[in-house]
Amino acid sequence: MMALHPKVIDLTLDRVWRLLTAAGNPQERLPPVIHIAGTNGKGSTQAMIRAGLEQTGDKVHAYTSPHLARFHERIRLAGDLITEDALTQVLDRCYAANGTENITYFEITTVAALMAFAETPADYTLLEVGLGGRLDATNVISAPVATVITPVDLDHQSFLGDTLAAIAGEKAGIIKRAIPCVVGPQHEAALDVIENVAQRLGAPLLVHGQHWHVGVERDRLIYQDENGLLDLPLPALRGPHQITNAGIAIATLRLLGKDEAACEAAVTNSYWPARMERLATGALVDLAAPAELWLDGGHNPAAGQALAATLQQQVPKPTHLICGMLNTKDIAGYLAPLAQVAQSLTALSIPGEANTIPAAETAAIARKVGMQATTADSVQDAIRDITATAPHARILICGSLYLAGHVLRENGG
Repeated sequence: MMALHPKVIDLTLDRVWRLLTAAGNPQERLPPVIHIAGTNGKGSTQAMIRAGLEQTGDKVHAYTSPHLARFHERIRLAGDLITEDALTQVLDRCYAANGTENITYFEITTVAALMAFAETPADYTLLEVGLGGRLDATNVISAPVATVITPVDLDHQSFLGDTLAAIAGEKAGIIKRAIPCVVGPQHEAALDVIENVAQRLGAPLLVHGQHWHVGVERDRLIYQDENGLLDLPLPALRGPHQITNAGIAIATLRLLGKDEAACEAAVTNSYWPARMERLATGALVDLAAPAELWLDGGHNPAAGQALAATLQQQVPKPTHLICGMLNTKDIAGYLAPLAQVAQSLTALSIPGEANTIPAAETAAIARKVGMQATTADSVQDAIRDITATAPHARILICGSLYLAGHVLRENGG
């Protein structure tokens, strides 16, 4: 499938529509769709919405990307990860329907997911945008029950534009005529674009700070909208940014008519790997002991700020980063906020990734933003180097979901 197109990313919907037609238009036979776009928080928000829906007994399909350890993570059928046999069969059928025509890996695998969703009974389908929105392969649903836009920030500028307004325009491309859209906190420039698109399409908006509010009081999550106030536990997912994601999920669940029990389940039952996750077992955990081993896949400046804020809320402990990033990212913008909360950074080249930033370059940039930095040849070597001088540290592996996936495979726990 990777050989069917010379580029990994080539934003257009023409190839997707052609293959969908050849595959019998599965996008027209999906359970009700909730379509989610945004720069940060899409996966966590989707996980919370799914937890809330499943609490009510609903069966939920979910599509996300990229995967961490195994491709199967991208496709969840009626609550369960797709099986090896089901995945093999649907990919084979999709490949046969495409023939030798040009199509990107993400496009053809997205169509395969839609085929699997259409053929498996469920109550809802959660579709997470891969990149942007307007020209993303998931943007083929004519009438979802709701669209969701999480916070928009600078990322993927080479594909989406180099201003917040341009990027917001791409994200707002998922808004559909007369279909309600839940909107998370936004920069003013991004919100202006989203509101203009919604007004043009007659799409009702439920905007953070206008139609719903969320915050923390006395270690409780407080959510309020025109239907009343909810006093809920704090999210199971760590970090102050997860309060925002929880608010978006709750607003979506309330839009769907779900009750307080569903909203509480959204914040307490959700799990999303490699989002400030403490690894509990596995080979790398054993290697690091007694140091703590944490994992996070955020990779843009907003994610760096969120991660730094999360670390500031943790019990004080020397924190040492192991970091690897792709060359499409603003590494200085990501690392700058972390320089205030980390004692050191050990840079890695991400194994098996052609677009990795070389470890030496990552370390040099880290030094420029004020961090003590060195390099290592592997995650294992980095852990050994840190624990040799700081055996009781907090070790945080961060910078890329691709590095996170490598770590999960190496850890095996």
